[in-house]
Amino acid sequence: MKAKRRWLGARLGGPAAVALGLLGGPALAQTTTPQPTAPAEARPAAQLPPSPAAPAASLTLVRTVPLAQPGPASLDRRGNLYVTDAKNSLRQFGPEGQLLATYSPPLVGHTGSVEAWNAAKILVYYDDRQELLVLDRFLAPIGGTRLSEVIDNGLIRLATIAPDDNLWLLNESNLTLLQYNSGQQRVTVATPLDVLLSRIKPDFRFLREYQNNLYLVDRTSGIWVFDNLGNFRKRLPLTGLSWVGFRGDELYYLKDGLLHFYHLYSFQERTVLLPVPDAAQVLVGEQYLYALSPAGFAVYQLPR
Repeated sequence: MKAKRRWLGARLGGPAAVALGLLGGPALAQTTTPQPTAPAEARPAAQLPPSPAAPAASLTLVRTVPLAQPGPASLDRRGNLYVTDAKNSLRQFGPEGQLLATYSPPLVGHTGSVEAWNAAKILVYYDDRQELLVLDRFLAPIGGTRLSEVIDNGLIRLATIAPDDNLWLLNESNLTLLQYNSGQQRVTVATPLDVLLSRIKPDFRFLREYQNNLYLVDRTSGIWVFDNLGNFRKRLPLTGLSWVGFRGDELYYLKDGLLHFYHLYSFQERTVLLPVPDAAQVLVGEQYLYALSPAGFAVYQLPR
């Protein structure tokens, strides 16, 4: 693997980029997990029927925030909302929707994903440039790199940062799930997905680690669940999705105008009727719900 590196953090200067330890140094060794077989648990699990939808009246509107064509969005552990706009600028809003900060990238690019759940870092992935950018909680750049300089012979479709600062990457060129260890500065896990997918033509949309499991959303076949070492565990039979969120022991998603909460362990499902009929994405925090639509987003107080 080529040892050349071109660091965004180095161009920005300062010790923070060095201390980050994200994607630095030569990527030398690589270990792979055993070639997986298609186990019986890949079949859709039994699912309890959903409970009746809770009425939208249980949500109290706090404010609406105009924003042109909101893109990828994420919540941090403090309840702040991060969302991109039509110009791919990243905006940070407080829990009640007040604007706190804005980051405008120096180069025009398409924002593939934003991940703010890591306690101290916000990861922004520009998929058209294959470039990762890491910001602090004030939206100041502290590091980053181009994945083409780290991963040979690959097109990275999805990227996310884990709580331990490692990166999970989906290489679409060879259908491989990769874990990049920031401390060792190398790829430490490579899980091939072709056997698991069998004859399925995947349409991967979203990647996120939560409660020591990695969730890979395929719009065609459902949600593929791996442990934090890249070993396949099961597939959730939830198709037609482009993203999911997590709150407590539940996974949530938007479908057919309803917000679905799917319990990760009991597989029971409940639904909430949203007051925003054109919502394209919904994020749920501890106190507030954010419904994103083409014109902006609305902030709702959750019932106490």
